[in-house]
Amino acid sequence: MTQMTDHGGGVRSIRVPIPDNPLGHTLVYLVDTDAGPVLVDTGWDDPASWDTLVGGITACGTAVEEIHGVVITHHHPDHHGLSGRVREESGAWIAMHAADAAIVRRTRETRPEGWFAYMAAKLEASGAPAEHVAPLRETHRPVRRPSTLPGFSPALPDREIVPGELLPLPGRRLRAVWTPGHTPGHVCLHLEETHPGRLPGNGRLFSGDHLLPRITPHIGLYEDPDTHGRPPWANGIEGLGEIADPLGDYLDSLERVGRLAPAEVLPAHQHVFTDAPSRVAELLAHHEERLTGLLALLSAPLTPWQLAERMEWNRPWADIPYGSRNIAVSEAEAHIRRLVKLGRAEAVPGSDPVTYVAV
Repeated sequence: MTQMTDHGGGVRSIRVPIPDNPLGHTLVYLVDTDAGPVLVDTGWDDPASWDTLVGGITACGTAVEEIHGVVITHHHPDHHGLSGRVREESGAWIAMHAADAAIVRRTRETRPEGWFAYMAAKLEASGAPAEHVAPLRETHRPVRRPSTLPGFSPALPDREIVPGELLPLPGRRLRAVWTPGHTPGHVCLHLEETHPGRLPGNGRLFSGDHLLPRITPHIGLYEDPDTHGRPPWANGIEGLGEIADPLGDYLDSLERVGRLAPAEVLPAHQHVFTDAPSRVAELLAHHEERLTGLLALLSAPLTPWQLAERMEWNRPWADIPYGSRNIAVSEAEAHIRRLVKLGRAEAVPGSDPVTYVAV
């Protein structure tokens, strides 16, 4: 299968593989500008992924050394992983929203054992059993250097993506749309140009992980080992409350993207698609249905872990691997926080670990 697809109008995509991941690949987009080619995301930091990215750039008629800039939709390693290497090879700038740039800085400053201790404490507070937490509490085994762990040494961006503003790309009109939820600094990028195939709608949208054609992005609690209440990166950022509500952020962001009504959506996974408003409506209905189902489960007090065990996933809980269970619990917590914010659930006073019940 070819790794490069021409979408017309000076936009091409490259399928960069993600090792050992069911998503399979990240769609990295190369956008022609008058100053040189610009990448939207870069893919996972892996030798095979790098070779595919370089080969795809060559198939686009240019070279990695000619890359002018890198625009990152969000900080996750399957999007930001190869950014540093692209900059080393080309001298390109890297742009990212301030909220995710703060997470990149915090990640680089925090030793892996600090993250493991933070995750252990979070899981204990969620009601996870001792045998699940134990591997994170082990201190007798040496922790690998951060540079050998994917995502622990992400490249520092050198430009900030400002929501609502056009990116400085000569010859193009690419506007940043802040879409928090999957991460606090996730951005979509609205290409405010006539669709090359004259499809009806308002330009094209690089949607990152925010809007995907057949799957829903993971929405969990925003992770930060020093977070207590309002995240430190949120200071001065309009629209984020005292206690972050990632699912609420995501649902609000979905409605904002739906109103853009782009002619075509260029996502970071799966495939290009049209009719964004219909997909947005499906996702809004999905999450409302899920919240309603969780309220039924919370007819009796449950910890977040117990709720995650009872939620519907793509496989039985017993078959969900260790790391995926951590993600599932974070997603359960994000849904509980939304229900609490809406006044539809509350914490049971004095419970330890904390349990929640519908109201």
